[in-house]
Amino acid sequence: MDKVFASPKAALEGVIRDGMTVAVGGFGLCGIPEQLILALRDSGAKGLTAVSNNAGVDDWGLGLLLQTRQIRKMVSSYVGENAEFERQFMSGELELEFTPQGTLAERMRAGGAGIPAFYTKTGVGTVVADGKPHMEFDGETYVMERAIKADVSLVKAWRADPAGNLVFRRTARNFNPMAATCGAVTIAEVEELVPLGALDPDQIHTPGIFVQRIVVTTSEKRIEQRTVSKG
Repeated sequence: MDKVFASPKAALEGVIRDGMTVAVGGFGLCGIPEQLILALRDSGAKGLTAVSNNAGVDDWGLGLLLQTRQIRKMVSSYVGENAEFERQFMSGELELEFTPQGTLAERMRAGGAGIPAFYTKTGVGTVVADGKPHMEFDGETYVMERAIKADVSLVKAWRADPAGNLVFRRTARNFNPMAATCGAVTIAEVEELVPLGALDPDQIHTPGIFVQRIVVTTSEKRIEQRTVSKG
């Protein structure tokens, strides 16, 4: 199976449709699949449920899909840095499923591992736990969280080989490994494509069995809040 595609647009062809659930890797603007997000915007798909730590900023990342009203619902743990997100949510245009950060990561990981649900203490006694089953273990109360399975996962990796084995770079790893496992189809945007066998098996973060498509891109790697020391 040839997993390497010529462009982000080509990598999305045949798997994008209205109303689908898309899991997207990244934390803020770090490690986001920038070019795949642009291609998703240009596809015109609408009514999307986007599962991601956050929604980028107003003019980059998933914020671009909010501008075009392509996202119907966000499943997120952080909703700052994006005025359009706030405006749409406050006006009732955007549905939000607010999920604690660690819980969101585990929900995606569980979806990829075939675990339908799990219990956690995080969120107990808050609105996050409203309407969800509770259970007591060893005298402590836990809330049940459902796993997340996406129709498509979009992730950003540093290196890949033609089999789809992925290596992420430092903090850009963040949510990408979990997002990569929970998609029925996972598309990886990568900086470098190396020959099969060039990656040390002990250094591979996501095995190729989880990845169906690869595209090599050049990303802008924008910075949300640039902080510099005085000269």
